[in-house]
Amino acid sequence: MKNTVLLALFLSFLAFPAHAEQPAVAASSPPPAVSLGGVNDSVAPVGPLAPITAPPPLADTMASEVPPLDLAARQAILIDTATGTVLYAKNADEPMPTSSLSKMMTLYLTFEALKDGKLHLNDMLTVSKNAWSQQGSRTFLNIGQKVSVEDLIRGVIVQSGNDAAVTLAEGQASGSEAAFVDLMNATAKELGMTRTHFVNATGLPDLHHYSTARDLATLALHLIRDFPQYYHYFSEETFAFNGIKQGNRNPLLYRNIGVDGLKTGHTDVGGYGLCASEVRNGRRLLALLNGMASMQARADVGAQLLDYGFQEFGLYPIAKKGDVMAQAKVWLGTHKDVKLVAAQDAEIDLPRAARSELKAVVGFTQPIAAPIKKGQQIGVLTISAPHMTDEVVPLVAASDVPRVGFFTRMWDKLGALLGGSS
Repeated sequence: MKNTVLLALFLSFLAFPAHAEQPAVAASSPPPAVSLGGVNDSVAPVGPLAPITAPPPLADTMASEVPPLDLAARQAILIDTATGTVLYAKNADEPMPTSSLSKMMTLYLTFEALKDGKLHLNDMLTVSKNAWSQQGSRTFLNIGQKVSVEDLIRGVIVQSGNDAAVTLAEGQASGSEAAFVDLMNATAKELGMTRTHFVNATGLPDLHHYSTARDLATLALHLIRDFPQYYHYFSEETFAFNGIKQGNRNPLLYRNIGVDGLKTGHTDVGGYGLCASEVRNGRRLLALLNGMASMQARADVGAQLLDYGFQEFGLYPIAKKGDVMAQAKVWLGTHKDVKLVAAQDAEIDLPRAARSELKAVVGFTQPIAAPIKKGQQIGVLTISAPHMTDEVVPLVAASDVPRVGFFTRMWDKLGALLGGSS
């Protein structure tokens, strides 16, 4: 006779130390948006924008468990890179000028070409007049100069060189920045950047060049996950080219708090922007902010948001892939039971104040009829906490359980009919 088994596992966790490497510093208010006649008074989206279906951030759904954060940025988002969970968001889906933050897409396509063997770090690309004539931040390339892909990458990341970005773009699209921009927009769609449109490879102001904090954070997350072999360039603090040495514009690299990337941006219309990733105690958070009032505010508000994430939210492991979570009885099998293991890692972000309310429940129906194949889903592990959507992890059979032979099955069935057990 089948019965349902629910094994409740109430999990308690030790609090992580809340050490704050960088204290939160009050910053001035973000600059007002400059009206260009479009959505958000600063951009004009091309065509209808996709609806937003993303779940709300933990700071909103569990507001009773975390203190409010008054952040002096027009747009912001904070993500745990291990789970993709959004911890905090402010106007994260509001179209905004990207400034040089959109150079992350130029870099993404460059890294993809390197990974695919279409481009090599020691390949030499020629600087065109179009690249040389770019305004704003520059690597100070000369017309006709041949520059290695690696130096151009450093020029884009460290110096935010618009001339270096266009040279990389033209070098991958037969000399056409416009053709490269088509690749940027196609890749944005592939990555799920539903509210993004690029017009150039640099992020220089254009009415129809825009993105959102969420989309750009999605791009940064892919840079971290997809190209770990090239991520080290983002932590380089200086780069010299043509005898001109420049420092990395990411202010948090110099604070010794564990930040190792990614990019900054600034235009008059967009304000000061920052995409920063930090590791503390083996845990990585990713912050994307825009619309800050000054370079100092960019540094202070960026550090404030990362501190908030590490101090107020913990990442709690529930199970590792392959961990035995339960044991189920088997009907008409060569073994009387089978172990149920987690099909994937299970970990969850939660406000530290709510960790005592975290609960995991194993659910399955037994006995399980043989034959059973290794990896066959048998049950689920449901992880829950107040005010959050349950997370469900499949539980699968750890091994094969063949069915017993015909006569054994007949004997077992007879025993069951007569009130015995098998």
